[in-house]
Amino acid sequence: MPSTYLISKSTFLKGNQCTKAIYLNRFHKELRDEMDESQEAVFAQGTNVGQLAQGLFPNGVDCSPEDQTKFDKSAIRTTEEISNGQKVIYEATFIYDEVLCALDILVKDKAGWIGYEVKSSTEVKDTYILDSALQYYVITNSGIKLKDFFIVHINNEYVKSGKLNIKKLFSQKSIIKEIKELQPFIAEKIRELKTVIKAKQIPKKDIGLHCSDPYPCDFSGHCWKHIPEYSVFDIANLRGNKKFELYYQGILDIKEIPKDAKLNEKQWQQIECELEQKVVIDKPKIKAFIKSLNYPLHFLDFETFQLAVPIFDNSRPYQQLVFQYSLHTLDKKGTTKHFEFLADGTKDPRIDFIEQLIKDCGEGGGDILVYNISFERGKLNQLAEDFPKYEKQISKIVERLKDLMVPFQKRWYYKPELRGSYSIKQVLPCLVPELSYDSLNIANGGTASATFSAIVEGTFEGDIEETRKHLLEYCKLDTLAMVKIVEVLEKV
Repeated sequence: MPSTYLISKSTFLKGNQCTKAIYLNRFHKELRDEMDESQEAVFAQGTNVGQLAQGLFPNGVDCSPEDQTKFDKSAIRTTEEISNGQKVIYEATFIYDEVLCALDILVKDKAGWIGYEVKSSTEVKDTYILDSALQYYVITNSGIKLKDFFIVHINNEYVKSGKLNIKKLFSQKSIIKEIKELQPFIAEKIRELKTVIKAKQIPKKDIGLHCSDPYPCDFSGHCWKHIPEYSVFDIANLRGNKKFELYYQGILDIKEIPKDAKLNEKQWQQIECELEQKVVIDKPKIKAFIKSLNYPLHFLDFETFQLAVPIFDNSRPYQQLVFQYSLHTLDKKGTTKHFEFLADGTKDPRIDFIEQLIKDCGEGGGDILVYNISFERGKLNQLAEDFPKYEKQISKIVERLKDLMVPFQKRWYYKPELRGSYSIKQVLPCLVPELSYDSLNIANGGTASATFSAIVEGTFEGDIEETRKHLLEYCKLDTLAMVKIVEVLEKV
């Protein structure tokens, strides 16, 4: 990092969350966790939204640096552009008091300068106000008087119809009052963080709720390495502050939980099953569940993707759009068939998805089993709302849905290996160890969604045909897993 500044906007926010994190970020980057594909997609999305928002204020000059080590030149150019009378500047860069900030859009109208910070979120969050307050501090102390400051964010009520309308896509909110009130705090926090950075040792900071609030820390792998594989942090549905109460008492391993701990019945069941390696099987309830199923059974799983900026008509920002499903059918004789759908990514996938799903689910009846009914039911109801032509047929599918998650969610079937979870990713290897997601190239919904989003947006750099095979393999395993889980429950 250039010697002219010690703190950037991102490191300021990191340091405000945890002083240890800002020190590690500067001197021990090798300890940082690897970024997964989903996180990379979020960052890329933010960049794209920022560039799109520049269209709200056209004919500006871009002062972005050539690379991340040359912000000094960006600051010099910003000053030159202001002196030359430029009224719209993108990535306007300033350095003051060893603090760097790059404002998304700086605009001068008849009354003076206005700052615009662009966010890909659909609301104004506290952290946005905080980082804008830092920008206001640096910019105003650099000699630029800001008469107003706005957060530009996504309007999630905008429905695309025809050409993208960026004026309707974005909302703007003035936060000048809030950021002015934060100026004393900003000045004090800068002094504190510079002291931390200039120190010669890592700050002594234990783990806590701050590790994930407001953002997951990218040094968690380092700071949490002393936590056992199965710890108090794995107690299901226990609030974070309660988990840390146990931790600060020196209780880490789940087997060390004191008998007077205030836990609910299911949490105690989780602990007792681990201590005694006990299996819980409520045969009457499982039998009733199995008897309630109507053949032929259809095992269904959806995959969805979402975009900050809608591409397809009749869709909104961040709307979860279906693009893939897997369907296994099982008749009373034990014969299975498999059906699948995967959009090609070149057009709106929803109509083809609906029409093939209606065909594959058949008119012959039989229950449609899903894992976590609220997801598939929600997506189907949204499809019926967006495409009323298919409402009756979709409603018939919704009426046939049943939730295979119930026996595990209600703990009618529980093993210590489940560790309080009823996720299908945890249930499958526990009940059917010969099946696993570990060998798959795409092994979770987040990666599947990020991958397809990249294909749709034209930013995917891999082998699309090979990747489509991986997407199909992943989704197929989800429904095959449900078939095998039902077989285990029937044997019980």
